[in-house]
Amino acid sequence: MKTPKQYQFIIQLGRALHIYGVPSYKIQIYLSEVAQTKGIRGSFMDTPTWINYVFYSEDEDESYNHIECVSPGGLNLGALSRAVEITDQVLADKIDFDEASLMLRLVYKQTQKVNHLILSLAFALGAASFNLLMGTNWISCLVAFFMGMLVYGLTYLSNKSKFINNTLEALAAFVVTIIIGLLSLWLPTLNIPLTILSAIIIFIPGLAITTALEEITYKSLVSGSAKLFDASISLFKQFFGTILGLSVLPLFIDINIEPVVSNLPKWISHSGIPLLAICLLPIFQVRRKDMIYGVMTSIISYSVTVLLASTGILISTFIGSITVVLVSNLFARITQSPRHVFITQGIIMLVPGSKAFIGISTFFLSTPIENASNLGSQIAYILMGIIGGLLFSGSFNTK
Repeated sequence: MKTPKQYQFIIQLGRALHIYGVPSYKIQIYLSEVAQTKGIRGSFMDTPTWINYVFYSEDEDESYNHIECVSPGGLNLGALSRAVEITDQVLADKIDFDEASLMLRLVYKQTQKVNHLILSLAFALGAASFNLLMGTNWISCLVAFFMGMLVYGLTYLSNKSKFINNTLEALAAFVVTIIIGLLSLWLPTLNIPLTILSAIIIFIPGLAITTALEEITYKSLVSGSAKLFDASISLFKQFFGTILGLSVLPLFIDINIEPVVSNLPKWISHSGIPLLAICLLPIFQVRRKDMIYGVMTSIISYSVTVLLASTGILISTFIGSITVVLVSNLFARITQSPRHVFITQGIIMLVPGSKAFIGISTFFLSTPIENASNLGSQIAYILMGIIGGLLFSGSFNTK
């Protein structure tokens, strides 16, 4: 049965928002607003692997149900911004549904164009900048750079091989751990745990866990629970690969994981934040007009948590989250882009900028890193601070 013409755009829009990584409850809110504005009655449900659209006639005597299976989406903030712009033109009656559908298809085609050189450099510099942020040393930073590039190489191959695609997180962590362990024989000052962590930082599902808890808080229980479990499994696979590598290495070489004293000035460590924010721009395909504001949001969010560090992790992260939303509202007005574009970039910095990843490194890699105690409470406070900040700032109540 052919889909009625008046429903085709909404179905296509829902699919696009899902593919570009918008939280499920926000997709449902936005589709409902678009349908209501265009005089269409309907209800919608988005989950990580399928979307259900139900449209009703005015007297509700008849209904049209459309269900489609979709793969879990990945963040593409540039395509999301363009999709919202197209929808705004539809709502303003500047273009009709047919023109909008064609434009959405063109946006999707543009997302398939990938500059592998820029992305490989983004992965490499992202790993190096996170290593700087953790306060290691120049040798560790340089190794992290090349390991980040290797991780992107595996990511690229995952599109060619089903086996690599299914084992990507664990395989990348395992390969990186083996290589870094071997390099430590010639580079005694190499900080093994944090260099491994830096190399796979792109895969660490900090944002995915936060998004899952955000959806659960909004009572989007099916989608939120599924995403939380998926993120947990992803984290498990990464540290399984790391621990497997550390278990294999002693069978062939003598390796000692000992704390390495940092020789980097404090200001260089803090420079990791703007560098990391810049590296995320091509990974998330942020539009040029949004780039400077996205980087500013990241820097502001991290700076707030650092300045308020004396108040504790919970308070500093809570205020940092509220600041991210307020700043994102301002930048959204300036750029006419969805504020989700800036909120995402700001929230990402709250977890990597905290002590949580240091605690995770200590717990999984048994590395005595300073200030890494109370792992469970640190992570819980950070997550509570982020969710609480989003909740009290009103982020949950808008599309």
